[in-house]
Amino acid sequence: MGALSDLVIADFSRVLAGPYATMMLADFGAEVIKVERLGTGDDTRTWGPPFAADGTSTYFQSINRNKNSVTADLTTDAGIAIAHKIISRSSVVVENFAPGTMEKFGLGYEELSRENPGLIYVAITGFGSGAKARELPGYDLLVQGMSGLMSITGEDSDHPTKVGVALIDVIAGLHAALAITTALHHRAKSGQGQKIEVNLMSSALSAMVNQSTAFIGAGVVPNAMGNAHPSIAPYESFKASDGHLIIAVGNDKQFALLLEVLNLRPDPRFATNTERVKNRKELHELISQALSTKTVKQWSAQLMAVGVPAGPILTIEGAIETATNLGLQPVIDVAGSKTIANPIIFSKTPVEYRKAPPSLGQDD
Repeated sequence: MGALSDLVIADFSRVLAGPYATMMLADFGAEVIKVERLGTGDDTRTWGPPFAADGTSTYFQSINRNKNSVTADLTTDAGIAIAHKIISRSSVVVENFAPGTMEKFGLGYEELSRENPGLIYVAITGFGSGAKARELPGYDLLVQGMSGLMSITGEDSDHPTKVGVALIDVIAGLHAALAITTALHHRAKSGQGQKIEVNLMSSALSAMVNQSTAFIGAGVVPNAMGNAHPSIAPYESFKASDGHLIIAVGNDKQFALLLEVLNLRPDPRFATNTERVKNRKELHELISQALSTKTVKQWSAQLMAVGVPAGPILTIEGAIETATNLGLQPVIDVAGSKTIANPIIFSKTPVEYRKAPPSLGQDD
């Protein structure tokens, strides 16, 4: 029995942030009832290719295991009745409609909490619930652009680049899952539920940690630097004889070891991290020249052997193979549906994989 096996969640969310949060909680034992649009369901059911062998969108598969699926048309009395029936046996509601939508259906926090003061209600939005925020659609790509994330991603400031996955949705989903477990702890002590608001914009600003704080604390507006780090050097990718190698030097000791392996002499321009950051271009050229004589595999082995963090840049295929070889068991198969395993390992309440992602209306 998972740690959350006594928890029932009415999940009105769709696409990514909300479904990711509720899947995490379902993995921990919660019963998640996914309420989907009658006829079409969650948008991600049709997001493809790629599709799995059974025709299911791999996007949908990635974030909807361990859930039930019930369909309802919330614009009708019958649909609202279905929603109320599900909510009546749930202690958590999760939704990511545009602000005010659930209220129009009579399913907002104020109304539902009058019936159940212990209800935990989570609203996930793109930019918050303020008057101006309501005008903005909450799409991850839009938030990546407006949050500043794209301005620090890519080769340079002339080529703003999105991250290769809807990362802000995932981060917001993790924030939502953490908020729910925190609210559950509060309710266990006080008996009180509460409304939780999570928005993608704030999640993005928080997740940019040192980059956003560089502006707040020092007035520095960060810009894109390719694979380089704004505050550490050498901490980026370099070209070896047959491909690209990551070197992630975090302190002076590691840098001294790097110089030994590469047979480079100490230089006052690179004596400290601050000096290395100031002279990163010259340092990059020296290291690149030294690395050109051997392969990525050879340099990775030599550097890691002495304690210098280094390794290849892998494809997703290579990453899963590596994780498997390390004993991490990254892939799980539930009734023929393969997804990436939950990354959290509990010693007492292990993650559960009970159900494949549901077909639309499977539990009507």
